Amino acid sequence: MKYKLIDKFNNVVNTVDLESGVGISGARTYFIGVKRIYGSEFDKIWKVITEDHWNKKLKSLHQKSSYKWWNEDREITDDELKF
Repeated sequence: MKYKLIDKFNNVVNTVDLESGVGISGARTYFIGVKRIYGSEFDKIWKVITEDHWNKKLKSLHQKSSYKWWNEDREITDDELKF
């Protein structure tokens, strides 16, 4: 099963494929070892979710909330940029 390490802004930082019996707790332990940080500090920065959870809930939310500044810049014409 795939597990994702998510930051506070719901961005995927890392993904790992572990045995399905490991569960969220085991995946969290794995990522704590990778980051070499205490569990209490880890929880302040990241969370671990399954890929299924990401695909069902957070992926669509993340795509909707992403601000694309270049779309706004595209609407500005050269005349508007002249002062």
